[in-house]
Amino acid sequence: MSVFNASRLIGKTVLITGASAGIGAATAVLFAKGGSNIILAARRVDALKSVAEACTAAHKESGLQQGGKFATVQLDVSDKKQVASLFDKIPQDLRNIDILVNNAGFVLGVEKVGDIADTDLEAMFQVNVFGLIAMTQLVIKDFRARKTGHIINVGSIAGREPYAGGSIYCATKHAVRAFTGALLREVVDTPIRVTEVQPGMVETEFSVVRFRGDKSAADKVYEGLQPLVAEDIAEEIVWAASRPPHVNIAELFVLPVNQASPTINYRGGK
Repeated sequence: MSVFNASRLIGKTVLITGASAGIGAATAVLFAKGGSNIILAARRVDALKSVAEACTAAHKESGLQQGGKFATVQLDVSDKKQVASLFDKIPQDLRNIDILVNNAGFVLGVEKVGDIADTDLEAMFQVNVFGLIAMTQLVIKDFRARKTGHIINVGSIAGREPYAGGSIYCATKHAVRAFTGALLREVVDTPIRVTEVQPGMVETEFSVVRFRGDKSAADKVYEGLQPLVAEDIAEEIVWAASRPPHVNIAELFVLPVNQASPTINYRGGK
């Protein structure tokens, strides 16, 4: 038994949404280091090119001969037509997907109920919930037909416990947790694996987006404690994907050491 045997990832094809930055980009690079082929999907094509270059470098550094095929695809998961036509944009030799990482998601604002803009509400549900479901429905029939596949949904601590100022985001992540749990039960008679990774505080551009580009406000979220970083969650995703076929990590709740819930943390200094 090894400490972390990633050999099962060699030659596997991984589709990652929201792969242009943060957790998605870090996950792509780590899968590349493990010898996987990767389809990088996100709205920002220019950013995807940089991630693909990082994946190429990581694969080369690994010294592995297998894997190392990388494709970038512009994709807005909230656009049904783009999701439906996704396979038309993927190279033929990468269409047999082994692992889907539903990572695309975001939060906008800290407004409380009554002050939430309809556009913000709709945008979060379209990406965080409807987009994730659409991507899952896109691959699940093929997974069933090939009797293989792993769906990894990136949830959140917000899907476990709601908090003031996050009603819509919490609602979307509670929906993700419920959907993931139902899917797990629906494929119990198959070899398909279903995982939800639920991060706590992770310092990426996530909070900058929440505060609509206000970097100083975003930085205050993490003041006085050491948050997780994208690479921490990437390791958990790749670890879950690399387990033996008979092992399914159904739920993985990951926190920085000084966080216990969305609102309980210790800020005694980094």
